[in-house]
Amino acid sequence: MTGEPAGGGLLGLATALVGVPSVSHHEGPMADAVEAALALCPWLVVERVGDNVVARTELGRPHRLVLAGHLDTVPPVAGNDEARLEGSTLHGVGAADMKGGLAVFLHLAGSVPEPVVDVTYCFYTAEEVAREHSGLLHLWSERPELLAADAAVLGEPTAGRVEAGCQGTLRVRVVLAGRRAHTARPYAGRNAIHRLGPLLEAVAAYEGRRPVVDGCTYAEQLQAVAVEGGVAGNVVPDRAAVVLDHRFAPDRDPARAEEALRDLLGDELGPDDRWELLERAPAAPPSLGHPLLASLVAATGTPPRAKVGWTDVATFWEHGVPAANFGPGDPEVAHTPGERVTADELERAAAVLGSLLQEGPDPAGSVGA
Repeated sequence: MTGEPAGGGLLGLATALVGVPSVSHHEGPMADAVEAALALCPWLVVERVGDNVVARTELGRPHRLVLAGHLDTVPPVAGNDEARLEGSTLHGVGAADMKGGLAVFLHLAGSVPEPVVDVTYCFYTAEEVAREHSGLLHLWSERPELLAADAAVLGEPTAGRVEAGCQGTLRVRVVLAGRRAHTARPYAGRNAIHRLGPLLEAVAAYEGRRPVVDGCTYAEQLQAVAVEGGVAGNVVPDRAAVVLDHRFAPDRDPARAEEALRDLLGDELGPDDRWELLERAPAAPPSLGHPLLASLVAATGTPPRAKVGWTDVATFWEHGVPAANFGPGDPEVAHTPGERVTADELERAAAVLGSLLQEGPDPAGSVGA
């Protein structure tokens, strides 16, 4: 099959991809490999924009579907920095998130030359880092015509089950003010680190909302992910900060989510404290009423569930393209030392997506509340 190692099948292709290091901001060799594989498919129009690679069929079909996935991985840890096969299981950084999905896309690109829907295969950079670096955002800004479509599927690991929409992300730094003093005379000052205690207690006691949106139950989360503070061993600190990460459901926009977080912590904040917005990314609602995505759900034979993390489903939604997450691999092992994907997971994802490309949407199909 075009783009697959001889005799290796999907597992061999995924192994080859995991063997190409592509930590965020260093995706060039991976983009080279993907571009070379796609160039062997004469039925595709292939374009490269930086280290983003886009390949499209131009068959004049009534629908166009984007299959999109990111080329980058998080940094490896000892034990998963190289691809390793154990029977039919592939271990290594990116195996699940999401080189398994990329392998499936390359397999489909090479084995389905005349799909009943036009297909855009999009391989993009910098998904695992701050959104400002996103290769997908760069494509939407510089070459939006390459991504125009009726619907999209993100090849994120979902254990072969459609995960609908996604939750938004809000990351803030709360800086608490104090007053310096000698530790022998703490009554002369105000300890900013001590002030973190009640705020962290409020965060730890947070009970996230579980709204149901179009039949999918989301689960909001709030976590402290970093703490800063301290001047010297004999100084009462006059500043302490905590970074908070909040995942909010798609029934709220980022502004409303930030307002709710401020309300939650308002009793612990004073006029001299600072609230610094570090990053925010919108949520995306389920879009499973679209015939292409409804047919994807039907092909899995499994009810959909909510995506509780953030993915670029939200980016497509922002640009008017309904999208869903579906790919091989267990999302629970993504970003862990034990990251892995199995041959069965790869083959099942390829079968489901292949049926969608070869059979197309059911105009009467819909999924949702």
